[in-house]
Amino acid sequence: MLNGIRVLDFSQYLPGPFASLRLAEMGAEVIKIEPPHGDPARQLSEGVVFRANNRNKQSKTFNLKDSLEKNELKKLIQTADVLLESFRPGVMKKHGLSYEEVKAFHPTVIYCSLSGYGHDSPLAHLGSHDLNYMALSGVLTHFSDHSGRPVHPTTTLADLVGGTVASEAILAAIIKKLRTGDGAYIDLAITDMMVGLQTNHVLYEKEKISKKGIPEIDGSNISYHLYETKDGRYISIAALEMKFWKEFCIWAGKERWIEAHLSAANETNAVYHEVKAFFKTYTFEQWLKFSMEVDACLAPVLSIEELPHHPHVKKRELIFEPQWGDRQVRVTPFKNSHTNRPPMLSSK
Repeated sequence: MLNGIRVLDFSQYLPGPFASLRLAEMGAEVIKIEPPHGDPARQLSEGVVFRANNRNKQSKTFNLKDSLEKNELKKLIQTADVLLESFRPGVMKKHGLSYEEVKAFHPTVIYCSLSGYGHDSPLAHLGSHDLNYMALSGVLTHFSDHSGRPVHPTTTLADLVGGTVASEAILAAIIKKLRTGDGAYIDLAITDMMVGLQTNHVLYEKEKISKKGIPEIDGSNISYHLYETKDGRYISIAALEMKFWKEFCIWAGKERWIEAHLSAANETNAVYHEVKAFFKTYTFEQWLKFSMEVDACLAPVLSIEELPHHPHVKKRELIFEPQWGDRQVRVTPFKNSHTNRPPMLSSK
């Protein structure tokens, strides 16, 4: 899809590399620009974060304190369609590679700056990470226990959303360039993107309907809920529409539950107790089988080690181990975009 598009990726750690990974999965040539000591992610968790987000890319190292190497880098930039960086505001300018400086010798460059707070925020000069963006955007309040205490997330949701939106913005700029010949400057703040996820919640709160977003899907009714199985695992049911709830009730042989479709999932609801008990009559493996046969919006809560073995993931070839280069798991959302390039090519 992006064959012929060259991306120079100056970013480190996770959000930027994830953005350029998505572009690489779509066929772009991505060259990762690293300092002599390499991306710090190479050392994080024995390099797992680095390997996960930098496959299908080339790697070139440059010492920006060396004038000859900087000139070589500028020549390389002139061959690229896209430049992606994720440093704090001012860092690229310090090296003579700000958007204005790059545009002077490459007028049609698409230059994307991906940072925590953007370039004109009162927080722009501060360091930050995923947990900060989750907290400041209000998204972390949706990950809380029954007492309202925030639960520490174990996935870097903000970083991944930031990378996804960055790749989306770059794609839009590529389309613009193909139509007009003009480059673009993109200033993306990860916190802004997370705030953008709050549209429903902000409006629901403004209308005094709910402080937790859409009430029908907050786990407070019996047809959109998580239920425990016989062996202590969990199954999700998201039968928001009556047709799916009816399908579930008929399959379960409990037609009298149908009228309780959006009733409360609390201790005073007798039907809720019955539904909980029903889910506990079968094991997780049995529910896994049912979820593929009953059209009632059922899905198992899979563990990471189970994920590669689910029929959907296997059929769509979402996770597999390449037969070339270093052995590593490859996860891709882009079906049929696989290439035969090594996961990481290193060169000067």
